[in-house]
Amino acid sequence: MSLVPKKVFFVKGIGHHKSKLFAFEQALRNAGIEKFNLVNVSSILPPHCIEINREEGFKQLRPGQIVFTVLSRADSNKLNQMISASIGIAKPSDKHQYGYLSEHHMYDAKPEEVGKYTEELAAEMLATILGIDFDPEADYDEKREVFKMGGKIVETKHITEYTTCKKENEWASVVVAAVFTL
Repeated sequence: MSLVPKKVFFVKGIGHHKSKLFAFEQALRNAGIEKFNLVNVSSILPPHCIEINREEGFKQLRPGQIVFTVLSRADSNKLNQMISASIGIAKPSDKHQYGYLSEHHMYDAKPEEVGKYTEELAAEMLATILGIDFDPEADYDEKREVFKMGGKIVETKHITEYTTCKKENEWASVVVAAVFTL
């Protein structure tokens, strides 16, 4: 039996609660994935796996179902601390080639910085297996141009969620997930 996902969709959520576990549950609920048995997998976007919107994705799933995800999560109970979770996506132009998803979380960093970082990670991982020559020390905008000119990477992007711990003795949680369907 082959378990290669055919479709992927992305969700994100935020939760706050006096309990760390329930703050995480709230973030899962906000993302819409609390009703599934989530199994974390590594960061490969399978060949021929197409991206669908979340509404279409949820129609293909049932409560209690085992669902494979790439999950990024951050939790904190430090007052006024910003937390961010992000997934970067890099899709190859050749549909027979696999792509990359990169997950990362940060504390007290601007969400744009976290998102750009995860997008860059995914793009670099894909570029290295495709044999694209680039300067690893260049900033991402320069690398992105090299990646596009090579024609081997068709799309890079990121999905990022963030929040701040708003109250003392309260946990904040953020999640971002790539949800696979078979």
